[in-house]
Amino acid sequence: MDNQFELEESAGFDYKAFFVKLLMFWPWILGFLAASMVVCYFYIQTLTPQYTVNSSVLIKHEKGNHSMNGMEELGFVTTSTQLFENEIEILRARSLMRKAVISRDLYITYSYEGRYRNHELYNNTPVKVWMTPEEAEKMGYAGIEMTTDGTSLDVEIKVGKNTYSKHFDTLPAVFTTPAGVFSFTADKNVNPEAFAGKKIFASVVSPTSMAASYKGALNVEAFNKAASIASLTLVTSNIERGKDFLTALVNVYNSDANDDKNEVASKTAEFIDERIRLINSELGTTESELAAFKQKAGVVDLASDASMAATERSAYEKAYADNETQVRLLGFIKTYLMESDKEYAVIPSNIGLSNQNLGTLIERYNEMLLERSRLLRTSSETNPSVLTLNDGISILRDNIRLVIETEEKTLQITKAELERQTAKFDTKVQNAPVQEKEFLSIARQQEIKANLYLMLLQKREENSITLASTANNARVIDEPAYSGYVGPVSSKIYSMALAIGLGVPVGIIFLIGVLKYRIETRGDVETLTTLPIIGDVPMTKDAQVNPIVIHENRNEMMEEVFRSIRTNVQYLLQEGQKVILFTSTSSGEGKSFNAGNLATSFAFMGKKTVIVGLDIRRPGLNKVFKISRKADGISQYLSQPSTTDLMSLCQKSDVNENLYILPGGIVPPNPTELVARPSLDEAIAILKKNFDYIILDTAPIGMVTDTQLISRVADIVVYVCRSGYTPKRDLKLVNQLVSEGKLHQVGILINGIDMSNRSAGYYYGYGKYGRYGKYGHGKRYGYGYGYGYGKEK
Repeated sequence: MDNQFELEESAGFDYKAFFVKLLMFWPWILGFLAASMVVCYFYIQTLTPQYTVNSSVLIKHEKGNHSMNGMEELGFVTTSTQLFENEIEILRARSLMRKAVISRDLYITYSYEGRYRNHELYNNTPVKVWMTPEEAEKMGYAGIEMTTDGTSLDVEIKVGKNTYSKHFDTLPAVFTTPAGVFSFTADKNVNPEAFAGKKIFASVVSPTSMAASYKGALNVEAFNKAASIASLTLVTSNIERGKDFLTALVNVYNSDANDDKNEVASKTAEFIDERIRLINSELGTTESELAAFKQKAGVVDLASDASMAATERSAYEKAYADNETQVRLLGFIKTYLMESDKEYAVIPSNIGLSNQNLGTLIERYNEMLLERSRLLRTSSETNPSVLTLNDGISILRDNIRLVIETEEKTLQITKAELERQTAKFDTKVQNAPVQEKEFLSIARQQEIKANLYLMLLQKREENSITLASTANNARVIDEPAYSGYVGPVSSKIYSMALAIGLGVPVGIIFLIGVLKYRIETRGDVETLTTLPIIGDVPMTKDAQVNPIVIHENRNEMMEEVFRSIRTNVQYLLQEGQKVILFTSTSSGEGKSFNAGNLATSFAFMGKKTVIVGLDIRRPGLNKVFKISRKADGISQYLSQPSTTDLMSLCQKSDVNENLYILPGGIVPPNPTELVARPSLDEAIAILKKNFDYIILDTAPIGMVTDTQLISRVADIVVYVCRSGYTPKRDLKLVNQLVSEGKLHQVGILINGIDMSNRSAGYYYGYGKYGRYGKYGHGKRYGYGYGYGYGKEK
């Protein structure tokens, strides 16, 4: 078969037709666009402006950090970058933000009623509301509506489904409700007259919820990888409130960091105070014993010779006293380590230990405990960093115990040596009075306790200086300040409104066109088939009176339409071809109407034309030409060709002397078998000898197989589809029949175009077309009913 009949459904899109279709709906599109812009304007008025507030802080790292050096010695490496990232995570912690919110009462917000939205108040409200953070946390949320004249106050509080109202004659006032206690005070710095007649709204939100809101609005990030400077950017609806929050956040961060740093010093102060009280008591007892001894002995000064004898011994006794002091200090620390409730408590440091290595280990141990405590604020016990620190702390604790045990053994050896040296001088004082011996024993105990007491006093002062000199962990480089406007950005919103205003109606029009399953315009047909279109027939009211709508010697629209169709049909007919077959997919598409008017047009041209009613199941020509359905026709010839004169069955039409009608005749019981007989070929051969054009009005090809059998005698096939009636899928059948070679020389005729409506297409300016009757079995004969010839007989 020729390539021109290899039909494919076009996947292209007719942009020109769609654009013209949009122009037909321009009032609706313009109206929707205008409505979209108006809605956009009022929507923008309801939006609360958002701003950004920015601050930058320097996160400090102490040089020569002992805890980090200790960890490196133990095999755990922590870089300064990791430390800085930890500090950034701490700044992002919700617990820290909750403290900042509570410190400035930011969980309570204020606004007043505006035309389109409520306008926020911050530090500018005539009445301030307060509720404890604990009660606010428990309550969750409360909406408060207030009206004041500066003296009296009307309050309405909504908590969940409950509402509490009260009038106060004076301020301050306290309102106790089942949800909690609310207090109201007047701000003397705000003129209440500025809010006369306006409702003031306050919201009390749980600090945790408000902290979560700030966490979502806050962005903390490093300026660059080489610097430990953090940039804090907050998106807020009130610039001053945003500044206060960032300031509070940094202050709380520094406060927590200082508390962490001072934890060792605080524990050390407690330890020293406890020991001072104990030593003070022991020293008082010793001095009392010394006074009692002198009183009992009845002496004020001992013999100088005894002092001289004991000079050498005193030096060793002093060393012995120092040794005993170190032993007791080690005992204190050892006892402290063995207490079960202090597994992760810092060890008192800087208490006078002579072993510098032990002091260094204790400092490293305490710093690792502090690092662990800070990580646990933003993570859990299962965090890898916490587990790593736990291992390091355990190792250091064991090392400290080992050093203490080693140092104790060393001191015991030294003590034994001192006792041995002291024994050398015992013989020198054997002759001294017994009172001298007792005196020296008591004096030695007094000296030991006095030295220890003085040393603890000195360490307490040093520890107090340490507490007072703690530096902040973060230094503010740039104070919180306004850094930019976030939104709403009117241009973007208007652009979206413009897109919606144009896109929605255009999309709806497009979807309506896509979802329509019936043929509307020539463009629809062109996208569904490559078969040539031979004409477009508009609807006409004249068809309701007379199905033959064209008249001789007239130049009106219908006459010109069928002249155009006639010309196109002649172009399809090759030399010597005469037989034109009309069919459609289903009934009601105007097949008989168009066949009859085309036949009449050929007759007006002076061509002898016959129209044959080969739809012998439900003859339609009878209605078009007003012939009785009982009249004999071609069915009689097909059943008895030998005894029937075919030409005698052809009736001259009263429309034109050149037009003849060969009706279908009496409906036979076997129509398909009749048209399959050779008698049909013989009939067409007879008609070709007597007529210039033969037009066959056949049954719908989509409903019965008669037309496929009849098409063997046709030269061309005119497929009639009806605008607004024929489903688009029906053209697939025609394409298939052509591609399979069951139909040939096919042309498409579009029928029933409503020229009074422009909504369906761009050509000729006609759109939504009327419906017609249905092809059925019964009294109502369907197709062509819309033109007035499908009525009941």
